[in-house]
Amino acid sequence: MKVKKPKQVKGPAKSLKWKDVRGKRCRPPVSSSELNSSPVMARMAKEHHASVKKKPTVKRLRNKAKPVSEVKNNTPETGVEKSHTQANGSSASMEFAMDNESNDSRDWKEYSESIQGNGVETSGDLDAVSRLEGESLHYCAERDDQQNHAVLVMQKHQTLCFRGKCLLTCLYGRVEVMGFTIEEGQQSYPLFSPASHCPLSIRALESSDQGRDDKAEASPVLRKYLQPASRKKLLKRITLNSSIVLLEPMETPLTRFLSSFTDLSELFNPPVVRDMDGCVVIFVCGTKNVGKSSFIRNLINNLLNHTASVDYLEGDLGQTEFTPAGCLSLSTVRAPLLGPPFTHQCTPEHMIYYGHSSYETDLERYMESLKSLWRRRPRTRETPVIINTAGWVKGFGFQLLVDMIRFFPVSHVIQLGHSGVTQCPALTPEFLRTAHGCQTHPPAETALAEFTESHGPPRSYTHLIVQSEFPGVGHQGTARHQRSNEHRELSLLAYLSQLQSPDPGPIRPLHSLTPYQVPHSAVALGVIHCEVVPSHMMYAANGSLVGLCCLEEKVSSRGGAVLLSQTPICPCVGFGVVRGIDMARGLYFLLTPVDPSVLRKVNCLLLGAVSLPSCVLTSQPGVEGELPYVTTDYSFDLTGAGKLRVFKGLTRPSQMGAQ
Repeated sequence: MKVKKPKQVKGPAKSLKWKDVRGKRCRPPVSSSELNSSPVMARMAKEHHASVKKKPTVKRLRNKAKPVSEVKNNTPETGVEKSHTQANGSSASMEFAMDNESNDSRDWKEYSESIQGNGVETSGDLDAVSRLEGESLHYCAERDDQQNHAVLVMQKHQTLCFRGKCLLTCLYGRVEVMGFTIEEGQQSYPLFSPASHCPLSIRALESSDQGRDDKAEASPVLRKYLQPASRKKLLKRITLNSSIVLLEPMETPLTRFLSSFTDLSELFNPPVVRDMDGCVVIFVCGTKNVGKSSFIRNLINNLLNHTASVDYLEGDLGQTEFTPAGCLSLSTVRAPLLGPPFTHQCTPEHMIYYGHSSYETDLERYMESLKSLWRRRPRTRETPVIINTAGWVKGFGFQLLVDMIRFFPVSHVIQLGHSGVTQCPALTPEFLRTAHGCQTHPPAETALAEFTESHGPPRSYTHLIVQSEFPGVGHQGTARHQRSNEHRELSLLAYLSQLQSPDPGPIRPLHSLTPYQVPHSAVALGVIHCEVVPSHMMYAANGSLVGLCCLEEKVSSRGGAVLLSQTPICPCVGFGVVRGIDMARGLYFLLTPVDPSVLRKVNCLLLGAVSLPSCVLTSQPGVEGELPYVTTDYSFDLTGAGKLRVFKGLTRPSQMGAQ
């Protein structure tokens, strides 16, 4: 976004005219009276700490580790001199000197979470640990970010089952893939484990030379591929009959071609429910006006007594906690929340502008937006997570709750209710085994179930029911400023207050502030909540609130305005008010508190159903004559005078017979 500050504009802007851990049981209900002593929150905090204490203390990676399947290399170089193809059974050794070791250690959680453990062969003489997954994989694998590869130490009969694609080189010992033995000294082999077929397994075999000094011979091998700290960690895992494999990213013309199709983009990188390795993920749900927001603020504050920060995933478009309404966001909370949402508005780590206070118009975009935010959360982060949801708990709304529990690695489901009921079925692990969602369905019971990856043991979580008992529960407040739409206006006004100077002085109305000048050709303009013909797009945008978003693709134009025909799912960095539009010079005049350094990344303006509070437009001091953006020449009684709402993803009862 190319922006520049013009000279001070006096008076109102000239406007265009408007043409139109995971528990294994379900716990008994908890009443709200029990929350005063906070046993529920303290109990979950203790569970979180207990799960964290089980793991060794390690230093985290500064740069996020990348799974093998996500790295894009056109022609992968393995970083090792490979010999010509040899027959199975041949071997070769390498000798190198050992570097001095440092105190730094490498974390392998990123790669371990990209590997999906599945199945293991059983035999009477197998070792106690025969499958590499979760913690066991964390301790025997290391990644080198500089050389962009991973090294894995496997014991005899251990099996690694995975999804994706990679280049495998056996550096020491022997391993087997689909009956084929790969030994040290042999060439690298490409492995393909797409979601369309059964996953591949790498199995360590017994060494053919029983007289070898494994640690002495493995040290120079590890030295070539790992930093000293990582090498020291894996060297402790070397025992008799250990094997060492090198895994490198791989990209071929075939995989690039298949990934270019949207329907096949996740063929080698399927979306999976990721195990957060003991991290507490609390999913809060319940009907409207049952106290979810107050409960979550209390829960966050209690958790902050035990941890430095809490991650918060916003899924309630109508009653957002840290942003104006219509946003889905991922925030890290480090300070207590000692007031209502409009008193602690802040910029989240990641945000997507949905553009509406309800997700009923486009269920698919809502779910995909939440998934996009979740994937942006660092997998190595151990802070507890709280997921807030909307108050729609019937019909499609309830089915989306089922989808969300299946997608997110939930450890606790807290279901709020009142009057002795939960207003919807209890979302217990047992219920989810047979429940249907909008996008997910229970696994089919087939004769091949034991061989398919999707029919593993159901994931368990702790289910809690909290009964709200405060006066007026289940009903919206009737006093002034207590209605939900007034709460949304307060949050938006709180955001716009950032336009004011921090120094004491008189409040400046919006029309007295100096706007940015943004060329039409520098940004794309889109309307995401209703259908607007291109000739009316500028009328709709003038005097409106817009999300400042960042498209991946570059916006190009031959001089005119760029209009979006489809709604993108893209990051949002903040909001602005289109104060005016100069069609002659091709400029938008934009007011926003977003820092100019961030504005340079913006190349898209999205207009949604979230409108400016009427008091911002009707209270414009110093204006003579007609108020800008305000008209009385409009009738709601005329047919078609209102906006046309489009519902996506909903099947009406009248349409059921036609399908």
